[in-house]
Amino acid sequence: MPAFPRPSLAPACTALLFILLGTAASCVFVQERYQFLPPGPYRGVLELEYNPIVPNPKGAPIPEKVNMEFDEVTQGQLPFTFDVVYENDSAFHLLIHNGAEEIMVPAKDIRAGRDQQAGRDTIRIDFPVYDTHISAYHEENVIEGVWVVHYRDNYRIPFKAYFGKGHRFTPLRKDPAADVTGTWAVTFAGDASEEPYPGVAEFVQDGNHLTGTFRTETGDYRYLEGTVQLDKLYLSVFDGSHAFLFEAVIREDGSLAGTFRSGRHYITDWTATPDATADLTSPDDLTQLREDIPLAFAFPTVDGDTVRLADIEGPKLIQLFGTWCPNCRDETNFLQDYLANHDTKDLQVVALAFERYGADDDRSRAAVRRYQENMGVDWPVLLAGSNDKNEAGRALPMLTQVISYPTMLFVDRDNRVTRIHTGFNGPATSKYAEFAASFDRSVQDLISTDAADPAGAGESR
Repeated sequence: MPAFPRPSLAPACTALLFILLGTAASCVFVQERYQFLPPGPYRGVLELEYNPIVPNPKGAPIPEKVNMEFDEVTQGQLPFTFDVVYENDSAFHLLIHNGAEEIMVPAKDIRAGRDQQAGRDTIRIDFPVYDTHISAYHEENVIEGVWVVHYRDNYRIPFKAYFGKGHRFTPLRKDPAADVTGTWAVTFAGDASEEPYPGVAEFVQDGNHLTGTFRTETGDYRYLEGTVQLDKLYLSVFDGSHAFLFEAVIREDGSLAGTFRSGRHYITDWTATPDATADLTSPDDLTQLREDIPLAFAFPTVDGDTVRLADIEGPKLIQLFGTWCPNCRDETNFLQDYLANHDTKDLQVVALAFERYGADDDRSRAAVRRYQENMGVDWPVLLAGSNDKNEAGRALPMLTQVISYPTMLFVDRDNRVTRIHTGFNGPATSKYAEFAASFDRSVQDLISTDAADPAGAGESR
């Protein structure tokens, strides 16, 4: 990797001797420039909106822009902030900021160099767990390139970043029309392939600054950060996998109406009303077990060894997940922390990976290996199938449906399912502590029940 010298003040001293006037010396200090990225804050922008030049000589309304309840003002620009932090003279890492979350992209996943043919400096930022990367040129205080999602066909989103910019959406401080702090009942309109679906928004506003998240029945939208300006609010998140942009207008009746974008592939409208009691279907009621098919499976590891449920002794947690799924990563972090801080006796954890490329693709095996290495996962991870939820249902036909990654099965010593938890309310939500408490109760029930005494009357192990 090319060197990234720290800034230093190199004295270029010229001593001019004037015999008639005596000896005079002058020193001019010149700041040495960075060979590549200067350290400090950056404002990144992903261009989610295609902006082709549409011939419109008569100035007629563009069809897709009429009858819109909410007139977008960012034009699909998703902003986020990050810092370049040097570890030594030749390596640096990134810190991406999303509300209370700070994501480090380590130096080993960043490559910088010189494109000799183009005569320009280049940088590549890999997000190996999510199989995405940013590839860009940089010059002076600007980085310009694309964010590439490998598992989608020709999926490239223009990216720019500007050094020394600390704001997310805007540096303006226009007086907000309202304080949106609180809980909101949300309806997402869905796209052409889906029905409207419910959500719960949780916002915290401090002046113009806005943070929060949306909970849905398949998981939360993680750490969102943005601003409220007059009667408009804006929120975004970028973590290497999610690229979410929310905009809304605060209507006169106090409700919200806006748009939600996920990358370039998904856009929908949403509305919300303040409701302190708003909630969703219990995650324990969304996925059920069919009575006519017992729980069983046999899936391979990345090395080709088949692991069967029947071969795993003791109580078990079966995690249905994908390496590409940030909510699954939140759940994995939770599991690791729980196991490290509790005596779980002979409890076993097994993860079933449902990957973008299917179970038999080398890219899926590579993704799982990276996941195990980067996450430090020490339990078996098995290649169960494609991330298509219908295929996941066929892989596990004893489940009535698979509607979300992650989904967790609590399984006793006799391989009987005692609980199925769909989705994950992560640390960005108000439900995280509630889940942690219920999880602990379920685990304690599993490890205290003797196989010969399923009612739990026997001695604990």
